[in-house]
Order: sequence, then structure tokens, then C-alpha cells
Amino acid sequence: MAGLSLQDLSIKLGRDGVSKQSLSKYENGKMNPDSRVLIALANALGVSVDYFYSEPKSQVKLDEVEYRKYVTKISKSQKDSIEEKARHIFDRYFELENLLGITEKPAYFNFKGIVENPDQAEEAAKSLRHKWDLGYDPIPDVVEMLEDKGYKVIEIDAPEGFDGLKALIGGEPVIALNKNKSKKSDIVRKRFTALHELAHHALSFADGIANNDKEVLCHAFASAVLYPEDMARKELHKERFHFYEKELILLKERWGISISATFSRAKQLGIISDYVYRKFHIGFKKREYHIPGNEPGIFLSKESPTRMERLVFLGLAKQVLTINEASYLAGISSWQLRAQMNQLV
Repeated sequence: MAGLSLQDLSIKLGRDGVSKQSLSKYENGKMNPDSRVLIALANALGVSVDYFYSEPKSQVKLDEVEYRKYVTKISKSQKDSIEEKARHIFDRYFELENLLGITEKPAYFNFKGIVENPDQAEEAAKSLRHKWDLGYDPIPDVVEMLEDKGYKVIEIDAPEGFDGLKALIGGEPVIALNKNKSKKSDIVRKRFTALHELAHHALSFADGIANNDKEVLCHAFASAVLYPEDMARKELHKERFHFYEKELILLKERWGISISATFSRAKQLGIISDYVYRKFHIGFKKREYHIPGNEPGIFLSKESPTRMERLVFLGLAKQVLTINEASYLAGISSWQLRAQMNQLV
């Protein structure tokens, strides 16, 4: 999970004098670390000492893992780290639901048709808005919406090059997002990523479709869900000579869609020509708005999953979980959990 080799970990533990050979013996059960080394290992790997004594009742497996392409730029070791972190959190998530006897029926969205082009991705987005009664209004919080519909969404500590992934666990759709993209400047990107991963779960693509084409269709779906066609046509207007920055900022702050994605949406709907689209990108890059965090405008939304944390406190309230069990499932130390337990009733 830390993305370290045994040699890397040994170097990190240098002053504690733990060799690569000793670490290998710990891994293979040939030798046990003493309390001093155990504490050093916990600190180096970013886990609690309790982690080494925990035995999850289930061992979930991530199937059909897919990352958001184009923007995912991570190494093999980072990929392994991300997937193991996600697997470990989902392992606790499923165990928590099992302990609480959660039987809520999810309202997953699955588009019935085959998606081969942007028009069909558009139809899929309209179908989702209709099925989930979203109307033509902006979506206040995409992650909260997905959790309300039964999707398990988590955040993991990951490098900048990672935005999100989707996977199946026992046939159930799950989504993992980058915890480090929760700054206000990254919120619209995070919303878009969550819907992009939803597209991978909800859409059926033609056999043999190239990965790049599939990513384009997932992008088209996410944009169409965020900014409905009727509203985009009404607000952007086709007969015009210019777009002003302030207008685009106001649209971003209303709909929670980036300025860049708004222009891609306008091009997709035929509101602007290829020439205008290219001209926009030249000006966009000239102002360095393409650099993450530089695009003007802030959409006020949390976009962080809360359901798993809420279930932990529900387990405590029902006295189904002890504090030690709850802290393990929450992924924090018992003293950190106690600090949050301000009982009102």
C-alpha cells in the first residue's frame, strides 16, 4: 500500500537498523519484530500498530478494474499501491455492512442500449437524469448522489497522476477517487471523474471498441449528466460572436462543470465550430488555465464520500462495534476516533 519495495522500506527504517533480510523473514513468518521495530514499521508504512494484528473476516477482490485514461500517469508500483489501498478499504467497507446487517436495495443505473457514439452517450445521460428524477437542475454533490443510489465510493491517498478507478467486487460496482483532489480548485474535476467512472459501470459499449474511443464516450456521458442538453443550448446560444471569461465562470459555479468541459460540451452539441473550439484552446493555454488549479471559478461542493464513516458511528450507536473495532473499520487510531465521539444523546 505504501508503494515500497523491501529495499525501500529498509532504507526508510535505516536508523532503526532493520535490514532487507529481516523484513523478508517477517513477511514469511520466519521471525517476528519486537515492539520497537513494530512501531517503526507502523510509522514508516503509515498504518497503526493495530493493523498488524487485525484479521479481516473477508478478503475482497477487485475485478474489471479500469482507470480514467488520458490523465492517469502512474508507475506500476503506484498502480499496485492504489489498488491495494482500495482493496483494503473496500474490505473494511463490506465487513462493516455485514456486521450492521445492511440490506438496503441499491438503485444502480444501467443503460439498456449499446453506446457507440456521442449521441448515444447523450441519450444515456438523459435516461439517467430521468430515472433518478434529476430534472434540469444542477447536481449539488455528485458523490453524495452516487452514495444515495447505493454505489460504494471511497477516497484513497494517491499521487497527482491518479484521478479515479472503477471496479467490481462480487458483482457490485465500486468507485475510488483521489483523496488529494479535494481542494476547491479540483472539485469540478472530481465530480467529472466520479461520473466518468459511473459511465464505465453503467454503459455497454460495442464489441471491439478501442479504449480511447470508450474514454471519449465516458467523457461525453459525464458532461451530459452535469450540463443537460436543453440547458446548454439555452444558456450558451449558437448565434453569438464571443465568449467572455466572466460568463464561463458563472456557468462553472452554477453547474459544477469546468470551463474546458463546457467548451467540449458546446462543440459536441454543435453550438460552436471546430475553429472556435481550437481558438478557445489556444487562449486557454496561453493564460495557463490548463494547468491543474489554475482555471478560474470555484464550485462550492464537498464531493467526499461520507457513508462508510456514518456507518461506523451507527455501529457504535447500536453497540454493535467496540471502539477498537470501529477505529479499525474507520482506518484511524482509537484515540482519533474517541476525539470525534462527542455524544449528544
